[in-house]
Amino acid sequence: MKVVLFCGGYGMRMRDGASDLPKPMHPVGPRPLIWHVMRYYAHFGHKDFVLCLGYGAHHIKNYFLNYDETESNDFVLHQGEVELMGSDIQDWNITFVHTGLDSPIGERLRRVKALVKDEEMFHANYADVLTDAPLDAMVEQFAGTDAVGQLMAVPPQSAFHCVDVDENGRLDSITTLQEMPIWENGGYLMFRPEIFDFLEKDCDLIADAAAPLARKGRMSAYRHRGFWQPADTVKERNALEAAYQSGARPWMLWESRETDQDPLQAAIAEMHRSSHQRD
Repeated sequence: MKVVLFCGGYGMRMRDGASDLPKPMHPVGPRPLIWHVMRYYAHFGHKDFVLCLGYGAHHIKNYFLNYDETESNDFVLHQGEVELMGSDIQDWNITFVHTGLDSPIGERLRRVKALVKDEEMFHANYADVLTDAPLDAMVEQFAGTDAVGQLMAVPPQSAFHCVDVDENGRLDSITTLQEMPIWENGGYLMFRPEIFDFLEKDCDLIADAAAPLARKGRMSAYRHRGFWQPADTVKERNALEAAYQSGARPWMLWESRETDQDPLQAAIAEMHRSSHQRD
């Protein structure tokens, strides 16, 4: 299945005032976010990528045009020549498409229609969220439906408490969002080409296309309660970096590392410790 990655937004919440990098190009370890997302799909055999570029396109193009395999692969330096002991992207196919500086997500997808219209199904992703979700199971579930699209649903991430207040101001209950029967869009999407029948010019993918399809019963969801971490802000990106440096990297399913701790639980604890406390 082809993988469409939306990587052309401004990413204002990620901006640190010192860099003009687009959000997917901010690093986690030696590689940018977009690489981690692509490596996740490649782990499951999906290696044909369509990058929907916009703001900061030159950063993404230059990164892959000048890709250094030695940053994340072991190698031998013999008489001045590099002999790689592994490779990341040699069997990847990456198509770079400029889809506009200010295009909403639906328009970005509409502009790459010609590249995926003949696919039975295809993946789509915001290129800024990492997970350990079982992609094969997600594909299998979607293939068994007649839905036009499917999204990965995750529990709400906010640590704030929800309260139920009566007319007299008395609290009836206090609970966390995670305890409530609601789910968030986790950003790992799949579509059939029929989605293009619902994409108007300059539309939003979720609000203008997926939401009406959901009301018609033509959207499905794969519920995932495992590891899922966005990088919408500098704080969240820093949490991912801390997890990477600690060795707790549950999203890196392609690694087979023996550790003395449960990497999933360690990473969740590391990433969400600060977010569960008031600033």
